[in-house]
Amino acid sequence: MRTLELAGVQVPVIGQGTWRMGEDRSAHKREVAALRSGIELGMTLIDTAEMYAEGGAESVVGEAIAGLRDQVFLVSKVYPHNASRKGIPQACERSLRRLDTDYIDLYLLHWRGQYPLEETVEAFERLREDGKIGRWGVSNFDVDDLEELSSSACATNQVLYNLEERGIEFDLLPWCQQQRMPLMAYCPIGQGGAMLAEPVLKQIAARHDVTPAQVSLAWILRQDGVIAIPKAVRPEHVQLNAQAAQLQLDAGDLAALDQAFHAPQRKQRLAMV
Repeated sequence: MRTLELAGVQVPVIGQGTWRMGEDRSAHKREVAALRSGIELGMTLIDTAEMYAEGGAESVVGEAIAGLRDQVFLVSKVYPHNASRKGIPQACERSLRRLDTDYIDLYLLHWRGQYPLEETVEAFERLREDGKIGRWGVSNFDVDDLEELSSSACATNQVLYNLEERGIEFDLLPWCQQQRMPLMAYCPIGQGGAMLAEPVLKQIAARHDVTPAQVSLAWILRQDGVIAIPKAVRPEHVQLNAQAAQLQLDAGDLAALDQAFHAPQRKQRLAMV
């Protein structure tokens, strides 16, 4: 699978998301199996957060990476209300226990909250010095947030990005590309499947003998410095996600998608879910 550099490490351009995992005990074994299958297929970047099922997703990940930790690039996120000088190390320790590991490769602030960025960065740096995390970054930050952060140590920004939510293309994505800051796209195939029913998307998928979801992922990956982190539990979806990294859309495909899903013409408020 194609890779790019994130936090000093080569990672796959398609990773695995875990939002909504850990919420249903009856799905636990299937979720663990899906993540392990994804690792075998090369999707070795796994993204999670203490917010997801209030730690439940991290527990799923911990079981999935057992015996495979050295193969995995692990990303987790801290709640804003825990992002204080004292709160971050405590939250990190809880995440480490659930993940059953002694370090997190990349630790993100989930979104901005009440604590000054300087305080959060100080706590992140202390974790890095102590070997608890490899690098740190942010999530759901717009350009003004990143400019205020003003730290070259920030490894990434994770934001909502898909065909229906293209607002970041106006200024945020170009800013990240100019700064050589990789961007992680969450919900890259939308939510609920409505986006995937768009006729043009289905036509392009049929022309390439792939699925609309694979077209959506390939569209995301047309951009330099972008990593997609779709979530999948069904085995066939895991395999299709991994295969999407090989799909190349042509100029006609991209033009048709631009007609159906318009690029932003002005600054938009940063979309979040």
